[in-house]
Amino acid sequence: MSFAELGLSPKVLEAVTSAGYTTPTAIQEQAIPYALQRKDVLGLAQTGSGKTAAFVLPMLSMLESGRARARMPRTLILEPTRELAAQVEESFATLGKNHKLTVALLIGGVSFDPQAAKIDRGADVVIATPGRLLDHFERGRLLMTGIEMLVIDEADRMLDMGFIPDIERICKLLPFTRQTLFFSATMPPEIQRLTAQFLHNPIKVETAARSSTAETIEQQLVKAPHDPKLKRDTLRALIRSQTNIKNGIVFANRKTTVALLEKSLLKHGFSAGALHGDMDQSSRTKTLAGFRNNEITLLIASDVAARGLDIPDVSHVFNFDVPIHSEDYVHRIGRTGRAGREGHAFTLVTREESKQLNAVLSLIKKELPYFTPEGAPDENAVSEERHGRGERRERGGRSRPPRSGQRAERAPRAEAAEVVAEAAPVQEPVEREARPEREARAERAPRAERAPRQERAPRQPQAEQQSRPPRDRERRRDNHSDEAVADSSGFHDGNMPAFLTRK
Repeated sequence: MSFAELGLSPKVLEAVTSAGYTTPTAIQEQAIPYALQRKDVLGLAQTGSGKTAAFVLPMLSMLESGRARARMPRTLILEPTRELAAQVEESFATLGKNHKLTVALLIGGVSFDPQAAKIDRGADVVIATPGRLLDHFERGRLLMTGIEMLVIDEADRMLDMGFIPDIERICKLLPFTRQTLFFSATMPPEIQRLTAQFLHNPIKVETAARSSTAETIEQQLVKAPHDPKLKRDTLRALIRSQTNIKNGIVFANRKTTVALLEKSLLKHGFSAGALHGDMDQSSRTKTLAGFRNNEITLLIASDVAARGLDIPDVSHVFNFDVPIHSEDYVHRIGRTGRAGREGHAFTLVTREESKQLNAVLSLIKKELPYFTPEGAPDENAVSEERHGRGERRERGGRSRPPRSGQRAERAPRAEAAEVVAEAAPVQEPVEREARPEREARAERAPRAERAPRQERAPRQPQAEQQSRPPRDRERRRDNHSDEAVADSSGFHDGNMPAFLTRK
C-alpha cells in the first residue's frame, strides 16, 4: 500500500514524497485511515515503528480547514520529554512545509514569554510536556476549550515518569467531543484504566507483539564485575572490541552514573557526551545535535533518552546497567536496528543484577548469548578486589593469610599481659597495708560519743513540748525560748501572762 491510498490530502502527499517516504509502516497503514475518520485510536507498537507520522499526517490533513484563535489552540500533542517534543516539532516542519501552520512548543528549561507570545497569536498545534502545559494554563495564558484532537504519545513512559495525574487533569479540561489518539508500546494496568476512562470506542491497532525486539538487532550479554571502576574497565574493553562501531548510545540507570561515565570515557580518549534530566535545555539540545551530526561518537544517556528519539543510524547500544524496569530494555535497544538496519546491543550484567536480567529475558522470550571482550577484567580478580582490604575469599573453609598474620602479631601483647600479671602480686602488700589505715581513720573519731552535743537536753520536758500549743511551736521556730522570756519578765513555772506571749 502507498501513502496515496490512505486518504491523505494532496499537500500532505507532496510533503511525504519530498521527504523521501514511499511506503507507510504497519502502524501508519492501520492508524491513519481511522484517524482521518475522526475516530479514537489506541495504537500499540514497538519503538521505531513510525508512530510520529501516524498522528502527524492525519493532523495536517485535518488542520487544512479553519484557523486557530488567540490562546485557543486547535490540537494538542503531549510528550513525556523535551527531546521527544522537539522531535515532533521537527516532523511538523518537514511534513507540514506546504501548510501555513503555527506550531507552539511548550517545554521546560526555556523562557515562558516567547512561548506565551506564540500562543497569543493563535497556535494551530501545541506540542507540550504536561508540566509546562499546566503552568501556562494556571497563568491564564492558555485556553483548552477549542482542542479538536488530542494525541498522547509514549503513554507508558508517561506512567514511568509520574505524569498520569497531570494527564488526567488535562483530559478533564478538554472538550468531551474531542478526538483522541493514544500511543503506547506496552499496556500496564494503569494505562488500561486511563484508556477506558478517556477514549470513546477506540479502534485498537497493534502492529507487533508487545515488548518484542526487532529481529535485525544482535543482542548479547557481557559478564561484568560489581565494582564500579572495574565495570567501567569492562565497558571500555567492550567498546574497543567493536571494530564496526559507527556511533552508539550507552544507557545507565542513574544520572550520577551518566556523568561519571562521560568523565571516564573522555579521560580515556573516547568521543562522548552526556544526556540526562538534570542538564539545562541548551546543553541537552547541543549534545543531541552533536550526536546526530556525528560530532560525538558515544552518547551516554539515562532513560530520559531511551524512548522515541529518532536517530536513524545508531549502530550500537550498550547497557551499562540492566534496566530496573524490564520494558525499558526494549526501548533502549530500539535505538538501533531501526527501519530494517542492522544493529548491535550489549548488556553488562553483574551477579547482583540477575533478578533484573531474568525479568528481561522473560519479557522478550529469548535466551541471549554471552560475549567476552578482549582485555576485560578477570572475574576471579574482580571477586578478590570487591571483597578486598587484603582479605581474599577462599573456598573449603581455609584460613585466611591476613588473619593468621594478625594472630601472629598478637603474641607480643600476650607476653606483655603475662609480665603485668607477674608484677601484680608485688603491689598487693601495699594495698593491704593501706586498707587498715582507712579503717583506723574511720574509728579515730567516733561521732557516737558526741551524742551529748547532738542530743542536747531539752530545756523543757518532751511531754511539755508535745502538749505545747501551736503558738508556742511557732515561737520556738522563731528562736524565742520560754526561758528567755521568763528571765526578762520575772515569771516562772509556766505562769506567763497572755499579753506577753503574743507576737
